[in-house]
Amino acid sequence: MSSVLILVCIVLLAGCSIPPNPGNLFSGKKVVGVDFEQVGPEDKIVIKFSHVVAENTPKGLAANKFKRLAESKTNGRVEVQIFPNAQLYDDDAAIAALQQNQVQMIAPATSKMTYLIPEWQVFDLPYAFRDEEAVKQAMEGELGLKLFSLLEPHGLIGLTMWDNGFKQLTTKKRPIHKLNDIQGLSFRIMDSNILKKQFELFGATPVVTRFSDVYSFLEQDMTDGQENTLSNIYTKRFYEVQDYLTVSDHGYLGYAVITNQEFWNAIPDDIQILLEEAMKETTQWIRVNAKRINEEQLENLTRTQRLRVHYLTATDKAEWKKLLSPVYQQLTSEIGNEYMRFLPK
Repeated sequence: MSSVLILVCIVLLAGCSIPPNPGNLFSGKKVVGVDFEQVGPEDKIVIKFSHVVAENTPKGLAANKFKRLAESKTNGRVEVQIFPNAQLYDDDAAIAALQQNQVQMIAPATSKMTYLIPEWQVFDLPYAFRDEEAVKQAMEGELGLKLFSLLEPHGLIGLTMWDNGFKQLTTKKRPIHKLNDIQGLSFRIMDSNILKKQFELFGATPVVTRFSDVYSFLEQDMTDGQENTLSNIYTKRFYEVQDYLTVSDHGYLGYAVITNQEFWNAIPDDIQILLEEAMKETTQWIRVNAKRINEEQLENLTRTQRLRVHYLTATDKAEWKKLLSPVYQQLTSEIGNEYMRFLPK
């Protein structure tokens, strides 16, 4: 009977390297901290993968796809255990758990990385990306590389970035058609200084809470509205406790897929290569399908009339971006221009 090896590594960090391309994962050489000569070909490496969203969202589907590919390509030598819907940890706790190797893989929203590494706030800037292709170029280009390199001192390795989609607004009290419609309302946001500043500029009150608590906050009128992607709005049934949806595309929500540095560096090279292939294929899949999934969820919401939907015009979006422009100056003063210069012009 095969044994199960959960890799709790006690390796030295000397020689560890961050993968040179977030679109081409796991290319760093391992630092040997486990005697793999004592591990037979049928022993398993267990990867506990924790995330907070439903399984039928872009991230949830991608995590399950990675599991299937990783286990198939390694002929069962790797077992990927998926824990969706914050079954183990919310995103904030998951980062600490990953650093302690209590889980081996997480995929938090980029906003969740900002208190650990402020430079990650570039992905929170409003209207920073005109479309999904601009997001892809940022994730897979020099900006993504630089942000991943900042994980190393924290014992983490950035593997890739996954897509969800652009964020929209939902409310209960009144529809949002113009900027002054937002004034005086409260909105649930992720814990990010840039996001807080955005809603303060709107004249609204930002309310920070865990993703798993958003539904109850809306249901109990502890906040008037929230910002999220269409797939999260649909799968978490926020339409049951909200009445209006404004398709604003005011920010992008993506995910950083991260692993524990010591754990990864202890995996044999042949398994690393196969995991690289599995993650690369998964990332290619989500690049193609995330937008489609969000569009299908919007169609579902519109067809069933669960929310009354309003679309901002290009003129509206330009007005919103102008109002929110001070956050760009705020972030530049905080982190400098080194990361800001990689944003689309």
